[in-house]
Amino acid sequence: MNTLLRIATVLLMALSVNAFADQHIYTGWFSSKAINGYDAVAYFTEGKPIKGSARYKFEHLGVEWYFSSEKHLSLFKKHPEQYMPQYGGYCAWAVAATKQKAPGDPKYWKIVDDKLYLNYDNSVQEKWLVDIPGFIKAADKNWPEMN
Repeated sequence: MNTLLRIATVLLMALSVNAFADQHIYTGWFSSKAINGYDAVAYFTEGKPIKGSARYKFEHLGVEWYFSSEKHLSLFKKHPEQYMPQYGGYCAWAVAATKQKAPGDPKYWKIVDDKLYLNYDNSVQEKWLVDIPGFIKAADKNWPEMN
């Protein structure tokens, strides 16, 4: 039985592209795409989430970042830290309130002080919006301990 468990674990890790990606960036279980393939730059330039394209793909920190245009790809390459979501794309509220890594959904987002924050879903985002500065302060404190 122990051997079976080991084999299952190795197979799961081999199938999961994310097993070899930087665990500080959320990509999901069977994906290597940051922000579920959404264009990180578009939040800042277009003011909304826009799906990226494999045509404009860039590997950074062990994960793939997708963009909707060559211009956005170029901007990201020059200053990735400026566009990457905070806390590796994990839910900002979860990092702050529960000290856990919950998936960030690219459709629930907010830019605060020129930084992109993602939340798990609409109900979690509503909680986060109640005290954004307080949650950012708590998440900034918690995040280094979580990695």
